[in-house]
Amino acid sequence: MENHPASREHGEEPGERAPTAAAGRGDASDAGRRTGAFDGVSGFIGMRWQDPQTVTLQIRPELINAGGMLSGVATFALVDYCMGSTLWAQTTGEERIATINISINYVQTATEGEIVCRSTLDRRNRSAAVMRSEVRHEDGRLLVTAIGSYTIFPRRDRTTGDGFPAGPPAPAP
Repeated sequence: MENHPASREHGEEPGERAPTAAAGRGDASDAGRRTGAFDGVSGFIGMRWQDPQTVTLQIRPELINAGGMLSGVATFALVDYCMGSTLWAQTTGEERIATINISINYVQTATEGEIVCRSTLDRRNRSAAVMRSEVRHEDGRLLVTAIGSYTIFPRRDRTTGDGFPAGPPAPAP
């Protein structure tokens, strides 16, 4: 997980080792450690970062739905993580981000092989960003298109006293 593109989400500077989502609790997933994934979800799904704008996924049986096709949940998560990583690379250590909305179009499906998500930051200001992504099969077929919006807000270290965040940040003015 060295030099993970989204390592600053856990308060690290670029180039530092990013912890798994379960760091400090002793229950980090083996899948996350093996794949260089960012957290337990990206580790379970099997996401691998080529760079902040490019995330790949090897299709495996656990990602195939009851209809025999790649689950939309897996491709949606791939898009969300890739968009987030793309935006995160453009933030400062004092900024945090959260997904507001993603609109996704499932063009085709796949049942085996590798898929690649590439995201582009179309516009960013101090409080919001607009992204777009494509997911393609390794053979070049377009599987998914998506657009997304994200909020950008100042880092807050408030907690409720039990270690959990006090709630969502106030909306940016």
